[in-house]
Amino acid sequence: MRIAIIHEWLAAYAGSERVVEQILQLYPEADLYSLVDFLKPKARAFIQHKPVMTSFIQRLPGARKHFRQYLPLMPIAIEQFDLTDYDIVISSHHAMTKGVITRADQLHISYVHTPIRYAWDLQWQYLEQAGLKRGLKGLLTRLIFHYLRLWDVSTANRVDTFVANSQFIARRIHKTYRREAQVIYPPVAIERFRCDRPRADFYLTVSRFVPYKRVDLTIAAFNQLGLPLVVIGDGDQRAQLEKIARPNIQFLGYQADDAVVDYMERCKAFIFPAEEDFGITVVEAQAAGAPAIAYGRGGATETVISGKTGLLFAQQTVDSLVQAVRDFEQAPLTTPPTVIRQQAERFSESQFRQQFQACVEASWEEFQQATASPCTPEIPAR
Repeated sequence: MRIAIIHEWLAAYAGSERVVEQILQLYPEADLYSLVDFLKPKARAFIQHKPVMTSFIQRLPGARKHFRQYLPLMPIAIEQFDLTDYDIVISSHHAMTKGVITRADQLHISYVHTPIRYAWDLQWQYLEQAGLKRGLKGLLTRLIFHYLRLWDVSTANRVDTFVANSQFIARRIHKTYRREAQVIYPPVAIERFRCDRPRADFYLTVSRFVPYKRVDLTIAAFNQLGLPLVVIGDGDQRAQLEKIARPNIQFLGYQADDAVVDYMERCKAFIFPAEEDFGITVVEAQAAGAPAIAYGRGGATETVISGKTGLLFAQQTVDSLVQAVRDFEQAPLTTPPTVIRQQAERFSESQFRQQFQACVEASWEEFQQATASPCTPEIPAR
């Protein structure tokens, strides 16, 4: 079988790229496509230093730094990939890739990290945060989103098998496309962590500083609590967050993986205030034996067992998080770190590879049987 893997864009190594990394380990001979590829030479190991077939957006002015500004052109760009030589097409989708065009005798499996957030249920949050709720520019943005929604729904028919990265996303796929999806959780490199180190007296959060991650909520809560908090991460909001933070909060900025592992292995508990599709960091923290205090919506409800491997707070507010931390302080969890780690082992890289390979094989077998069957009744001879 010839296999093509289509990824949205290659600009960093984050959650969706870890999925591509594991799929390439399963199918090392597969060809790789992406709208753009701006990975630095030293960051290409996870794609096995493969050549990447890119779209015309790669060559547009300013694309290296601002390729997301070409969002209106991405539906056209993704449809220009010539995939006629492949038996199976696997798309890693959070915006456009499920829209690739395939023939009737090609199997298309789409691993969905999320339907396009900013065009669907997070539209108004995005417009407000970007200052686009009013004015001509805001109107133009809403028109683009309208166009994207129409295209997004129509291209759901191009997918033969949907795979969701959580039950939460499977529900969103059904709501958006009215299609069922098998759930295969993303791969987490839990073997990097140990869970037997002594715990120190600080809380930890690790995040990009973008609005929906709600790092601001964590800062405001710990300003009230006065408890020690270590913040790892960077982004456009950093200066603003550092300005409002009190002395009990320490910002470390971006840290290498080894440093993140060290802090996760020693923290008192991990703070996770975002509504995420899955949430890899909250699983990593549990792999390190750390309890997680997480917002009780989205992927965290599937990865954190409240009262056993952490606590889930009900509302995405400062007061709700403050109360959860106070509850944790007054009645710390007694679950051994080894048991907390066992929860994380459900989401290991080996589990992902095993389940995804089984999905591909079952889908291919079913697809072959379906395509071998006649679509129209045979006309009897006279």
